Amino acid sequence: MGGVPRRAACNTGAMSVTLRALQTVVPSTVLVQEQVRDVFASQPGLSRLGKRLVTASFNLSGIERRHTVIEELTLDSDVANPQFFDAATQTLLVPSTRVRNELYITEATKLFVEAGRRALAACPGIEAADVTHVVTVSCTGFYAPGPDYMLVRELGLKPTTQRYHLGFMGCYASMPALRTAKQFVEADPNAVVLVVSAELCSLHLRTSDDPDTIVASSLFSDGAAAGIVSSRAPAPGENALSLDLFETVITPVGEGDMAWKIGDEGFEMVLSSYVPHIIDQHIEGALAPLFAKDPGLAAAVAALGETMPIEEFTDEVEVLAEVATATELAELATSTELAEATELAELAGLLAVQGSPAEPGVLGEAGSAAGSVATLAVPVHAPEASAGPALTTETTTEPATGRALNLSTAIAHWAIHPGGRSILDKTEAKLGLSEAQLVPSRETLRSYGNMSSATILFVLKAILDAPDTADGERLCAMAFGPGLTVESGLMTVVRG
Repeated sequence: MGGVPRRAACNTGAMSVTLRALQTVVPSTVLVQEQVRDVFASQPGLSRLGKRLVTASFNLSGIERRHTVIEELTLDSDVANPQFFDAATQTLLVPSTRVRNELYITEATKLFVEAGRRALAACPGIEAADVTHVVTVSCTGFYAPGPDYMLVRELGLKPTTQRYHLGFMGCYASMPALRTAKQFVEADPNAVVLVVSAELCSLHLRTSDDPDTIVASSLFSDGAAAGIVSSRAPAPGENALSLDLFETVITPVGEGDMAWKIGDEGFEMVLSSYVPHIIDQHIEGALAPLFAKDPGLAAAVAALGETMPIEEFTDEVEVLAEVATATELAELATSTELAEATELAELAGLLAVQGSPAEPGVLGEAGSAAGSVATLAVPVHAPEASAGPALTTETTTEPATGRALNLSTAIAHWAIHPGGRSILDKTEAKLGLSEAQLVPSRETLRSYGNMSSATILFVLKAILDAPDTADGERLCAMAFGPGLTVESGLMTVVRG
């Protein structure tokens, strides 16, 4: 990427720890988004509003296809005793958590092992006997001995290999896994760490009128990724990532807006319509501590500590999603208007999560109520406290060249966890990034969906594999999860 600053003042002479041989794996069963939408929308017992929420959520997801380990989840499945999907009646079944977890044990093991095997095969100069540590990541199932043990056994690693599992952390967990691997190598320069994430999110999809469940059903999927972290330099011609810095921040709000719990019929996702707003409001404060550690980014964050004003939510759909309360709706003249307005508010909240204002025809019959709801006298809520000192996306000038410099130009590549289309939209706008810088994240979402913790590794691989990725270019990675937690990292492309 021409004209983008290379790694500069960040180099303190410390040993470089690199992430190499990123490899990805997905199950063979493909879910075509339009077909899955029609199946979910046709489920018996789904309310009128539920059907419309399903259609809107799937249509606005930014996803074309996903992958699943559930082989019977196809329109032409002929499984004799289906547990998840009866193709003959097109009915989604309701297996217990135990049934779902038993399939996790079998299928997650396959993905963990295959991803680890591919990473070792793709890493010149590293053999199975060289691996000293294994770090595994997953939040979609449990068993012991777990995937860390299975990797040692199936890949022929030494029985003395140290094993660690990061479980039930959510979509951001691969970032602390990489940070942990980096710390192992910094403590022992001879360490070689195999990091593997595998998630089987589709095991927990189900039919429901609940908006959170509907959103989850439209987004989540299965996949695995692995890489090797060590102090060894990449081979000639090999692209790798120097793991420079990591940071973690918990936003001051959002604890109840994104959560992951165990239920009797699978794991249950809480994903409120407020999540994109929280990320939009606090993303700068979450990144500030990371960038403050890197003197090479000083020109781009010259206004560090000066809080940018929070953008007001003026879009009609987002206003509806945030402030259309039951009390306000009760002021409508008739019960018919109340029912229509309530439907519209719930649908608007869902659209805010998926990242699109109401498109023509999306609201359907409820569209006629938009005028009534939009004219409600709504209270103006004061913005919450910021997560910390904020950055500026305004352009500054690089002293040496006089060239315009901001975050978009100071950091060439951005690996943003595609938790949903709205999250990517708001991150791009808030940080002043270019459309091209969000392509790896958007394409990962389009082709694979949200694979929880594995997804950010898919995005990193897409960046490394791109033909225009050049030695020395900086990369910022971000992932979000329950808490609301923001995990971030600064990396540098290293070409052997």
